[in-house]
Amino acid sequence: MQNASIYQPLAIILIVVMLFLLLVIGILANVLMGSIDWFRQKEKEEENNKDGGAGKAAVITSLVLLFSTLSVHAQEAAEETVAAVQQIGGLTPTAFYTMIGVIGVELLVIMVMLLQLRSLIRKNVERKPSVFQATKLKALWEKLNKFKPVEQESELDTGHDYDGIRELNNRLPPWWLYGFYFSIIFAVVYLWRYHVAESAPLSAQELEIAMKQAEIEKEAYLKRSANNVDENTVVLLTDASALAGGKKVYEQSCSPCHGMSGEGSVGPNLTDDHWLHGGSLSDIFKSIKYGWPEKGMRSWKEDLSPVQIAQIASYLKSLRGTNPPNAKEPQGELYVEEDGAAAPADAASDAPATNN
Repeated sequence: MQNASIYQPLAIILIVVMLFLLLVIGILANVLMGSIDWFRQKEKEEENNKDGGAGKAAVITSLVLLFSTLSVHAQEAAEETVAAVQQIGGLTPTAFYTMIGVIGVELLVIMVMLLQLRSLIRKNVERKPSVFQATKLKALWEKLNKFKPVEQESELDTGHDYDGIRELNNRLPPWWLYGFYFSIIFAVVYLWRYHVAESAPLSAQELEIAMKQAEIEKEAYLKRSANNVDENTVVLLTDASALAGGKKVYEQSCSPCHGMSGEGSVGPNLTDDHWLHGGSLSDIFKSIKYGWPEKGMRSWKEDLSPVQIAQIASYLKSLRGTNPPNAKEPQGELYVEEDGAAAPADAASDAPATNN
């Protein structure tokens, strides 16, 4: 494995999994060997125990052979795949498949050990169910905790007596010790990954990454939701890109009737304060979207997106007061902007004309 591969998150995860499975194998081996000894002792009371030692030796031999055989097969499988894949999760194919092979072997060893333990339990149940059912949980519990028999308490006595309660120097239970060892391994891996190799972000860095991702998602959402705008939700666009887009579409689609600068031609002048169908942003948006077919103004909702219509409406609002040359006479009602809101004023002319 290359030195750089140690810094990869995938390598850290696989190493932790291998160490954890190795810990499980150690616990199961301890339980299995203890169970074999316990069953052998029980069998001595009823029959010759020749098969017991052979059974224990057979279990150990089978585990060793299985581990070595599967390791060879895992290594061969990894070597056959190297030519096809250049890199996996930042690891070389050899490193990746070797680690996966080791994990696979550990899982198989765990499965075999569990099957062996199950076989021993089933054998004893079939032979002597009533006795076994009463003692199996107790025996396993004592094995997991390594309880000392009462006869050996004198060896553990520290000589401290508190109101008749003697203090014994008992060893910590194996399950507690294994858990403590695992926490040490986890702490070392955590320290290496987050503070030495820095291959994973700390809490503050995770927050920063999450905030950046949220901004990206927010921007994408706003772009998607922009097409949901209508005459009731349209807002005035003031950024240069939006106005430039509105101007481009206006010159392509609206200028034949209203002039290149909004001065008016077939349609009315769009640069003054007089409007035939309302001069608010919402009114202009609605006129472009639905049109006024009875006055020669077509509907553009099938040809332009809601975003484009909003851009055109905002661009037309920016033409107010530009006074282009050859501007057409005012038509329609005078419209005055008050406190940022558009409000219609008195009628100035009832002359029929079209308005975009």
